[in-house]
Parts: sequence; structure tokens; C-alpha cells
Amino acid sequence: MHEYSEVSDEIICALGAAAGEDAVLIAEPMSAHTTFKIGGPADVVVEPRAIEGVVGALNVCAIAGVPVTVVGNGSDLLVSDRGIRGVVVLLGKNYSNVRVEGTRVVAQAGALLRDVALAAAEAGLSGLEPLWGIPASVGGACHQNAGAYDGTTGELIESLTAYVPGRDLPDGSREKGAVRTFTRDELGFGYRKSRVASEGLVALEATFALMPDMEASIRGRMDDYQRRREEKQPLEMPSAGSTFKRPEGYFAGKLIMDAGLRGSRMGGAQVSEKHCGFVVNTGGASATDVSALIEHIQDEVRSQFGVELEPEVHRIGDW
Repeated sequence: MHEYSEVSDEIICALGAAAGEDAVLIAEPMSAHTTFKIGGPADVVVEPRAIEGVVGALNVCAIAGVPVTVVGNGSDLLVSDRGIRGVVVLLGKNYSNVRVEGTRVVAQAGALLRDVALAAAEAGLSGLEPLWGIPASVGGACHQNAGAYDGTTGELIESLTAYVPGRDLPDGSREKGAVRTFTRDELGFGYRKSRVASEGLVALEATFALMPDMEASIRGRMDDYQRRREEKQPLEMPSAGSTFKRPEGYFAGKLIMDAGLRGSRMGGAQVSEKHCGFVVNTGGASATDVSALIEHIQDEVRSQFGVELEPEVHRIGDW
């Protein structure tokens, strides 16, 4: 444990009681939990395997006033080289059950979109094909309203069960959170935004409403989307996907290319030569390298074209 950790032994014991002692990891490197393969140690990581464990761990942190960060597949995250102070609640393989109910697919927040789409295809259910190559968990996809090829997560969500944080109380403490189910119309989905993000909700389980189709046709579309991704994107290198949101009236990748930044480097971080919209880890890149390169790209595009690029990648941790 780091000397600057905000997590006491008492809180660690409470987290173990809530989620299981074997679900609590100390000084866990976040580079193992992000697609960038970058990130220093988190003070404490909790990997709950049931909804009760997720809610219990979040409530322990809320009542104790300990900072808590929820991480899924880490596909849009840049974690500081110093890591994350407080508690990380990891919703990944440990919390990834997927089940088919008629024309609906119900998935826990840690399930990968890829696995949800595969389960849907096997059941002859269509709709998730454009999203299946996005390396996001269901929870992260709901948070960001992840999308690709004119398809978005929000269009397919019928309902979402989420943890709603409790209120701050007059004495400075915080009450426990609650679990609530939201309909699609209540979730405020827009371009890379949602009520999940704006209100700090934690996605727990999503229900996707899909359409019946022939499995062969579904898989054919999935293969086509995958081929297009492999041709255009640097999937062979660690990254956080598209580094910037699409600026209105422009494409970020073209602006970066036109600014003469293809292949530009800061340490081990590089603007992909295959697709300038991606910053990739060429090997041994630090979070500082990536952050510096992102700022350099923003400065150059702003200077040359007067366009402000907003990162799609979220910086988290101890910066």
C-alpha cells in the first residue's frame, strides 16, 4: 500500500465483506486493465461477482468518503502513471453474464459488446452488428453511448438497471446509493453522452431490444464490419480507440493528417500512421507521453485550422 493511500485496513475489510475477500486486490497495476496498457497502481481494486457485491462496495466507499472509480474494459481510459488513489470497482470478466430472453439480450455491465453481439447472433437476433468490434464493456458503452458505423448503444437499449449515488448529507456524510431501472427515454442518450455520465450513475445491467434475423446474415454483416475495421484502424497496437470526438463539420483524423502530424511521437506514444485519429502505444509509452502528444495535436490543429479537438479518451487517476 502506498503511503498516500486513502484506504484504511478497516475499509479494506468492509470491501471484502461486501464483495468477497478474494475480490479485493492491493496496489493493482491499472496497465493490466486498460486497452492502452498504461497506468500505475490503484490503491485498492475490487472485482465483485454479483450485483450485491457491486452495490455493497460502492456503498462502503460512499459512507466512508473514499474516492471510488468504476472501470469496465478500460477502452477509453488513460490512467495516470501514478495510478489511482482510493478504490477502483472493476466491472469486467468478473461481472459479465449474458442471457437471451426472447428477442432481448440482457447483459451485465462487465460483458464486452463483442460477446453480447455474438450471443445475439447465435440466437438469431440482429441490431448489434455495427457495435461488435468496439472494445467496450456494456457499462462503458452506456456511459459514452458508444457507436460505430451509424449504430449507437442508446438506440438498442430498452432499459438499464443502474446504481444511483446517494446524496450528501448536512453533516458532511453521504447516504447509501440505490438501484433503479431506467427506460431508454430516461437515459438522455446523445453523441458520446448519456445520463449515466452526467449524473454519475453506475450501469449494472442492460437490456437490448433486438430484431430476429438469419444467423448467417447477421454474421455476414459482422464479418464485413470487422474487415473494414482491420483495414482502417491500428488494431494491432494498444490504444484507446478514437482519441478525439468528431468536431462538427470535420473529421478529427483528417485534420490531424492535414496538420502534418501522421507518425508524430512523444516518447512511446505515436499518432498512428494507419489512422491519424488514433494515438497508439508503440511500446513502453507512459501516460505522460500520451497526454503530451494529445495536447500537441490539439495545439497544432487549433493553430492551423482554428478547430478545437475534444478528447474522447478520459484521463483518470492521480495527475
